[in-house]
Amino acid sequence: MALDVTPVQRNLRTRVTFLGLEAEDLFAILAVAVVSNVLGRFLHREMFGLPMNMVIQYLVPALSVPGLMLFKYGKQRGYLLDWVQFHTKPHVYSGPERDAKFASPYLTSGDE
Repeated sequence: MALDVTPVQRNLRTRVTFLGLEAEDLFAILAVAVVSNVLGRFLHREMFGLPMNMVIQYLVPALSVPGLMLFKYGKQRGYLLDWVQFHTKPHVYSGPERDAKFASPYLTSGDE
């Protein structure tokens, strides 16, 4: 009687990336594209013979992809999300606050 063999995927820890960017990074690029699209609608000027709204709408997201790739080069997974959370949350550098006035002398002489 032969054994039934089921194939097992051995690459479950493989990072799913597109152009070297993770899914969170692609959402950040999408957010940049939306913001640049909205801001580009308000500009009625020209740059290099092209309407400014088209330049901002397409050029900013296109340049943010290589910029984000350079920013994340050599960093661990989820670096962008951790970086954003670090800069948006309040920082607590020390748990207890300093007392406004010391109750006892800080330094004492050896006589006491």
